[in-house]
Amino acid sequence: MKVALFFGSFNPVHVGHMIIASYVVQHTDVDQLWMIVSPHNPHKVKASLAKDHDRLHLVRLAIGDHDKLRASNIEFDLPKPSYTIETLTYLKEKHPNYNFNLIMGGDNLNSFHKWKNYEQIIANHHIYVYQRSSYDLGPLQHHPHVKILDSPLLQISASRIRTLIKEGKSVKYYVPDSVNKYLEETTLYR
Repeated sequence: MKVALFFGSFNPVHVGHMIIASYVVQHTDVDQLWMIVSPHNPHKVKASLAKDHDRLHLVRLAIGDHDKLRASNIEFDLPKPSYTIETLTYLKEKHPNYNFNLIMGGDNLNSFHKWKNYEQIIANHHIYVYQRSSYDLGPLQHHPHVKILDSPLLQISASRIRTLIKEGKSVKYYVPDSVNKYLEETTLYR
């Protein structure tokens, strides 16, 4: 089985994330896409993150009953901070017959050479890249394992959504309906 891994803090998951996930499962040859909720990205400040299980719950709400999408907490029990190479190694041991591939934004591709063991990752896994406006993709865009996607993009960010919630403003249409309903009924991000 060919599985695309979409890592993110999903703090919170929003329609931009879901559009990318939907595009990948519809326009590539992957069988499934796993949205991997990262407990701590080494390049982000941990204090700004909602609790791991809250963010996982929001991703599950966003996915609903989509048969090709799956929410994953695989990194919750791995050493922190979590590094992609360690997660890939763990997944390959757990699922030796699966072919794992990565999804990342163009901004990440440009800085990919800074990732732990990036040479090993790109040698053994394909990388699907969604472009973000005004980012240079860098020299790795020409690597044979890199595929640049023509996915639709929205200028939307989780930090903007968190700000709107703190200000008491609606985030309807920024997040999937099920996520919006949950956020309206709880104090998450307030």
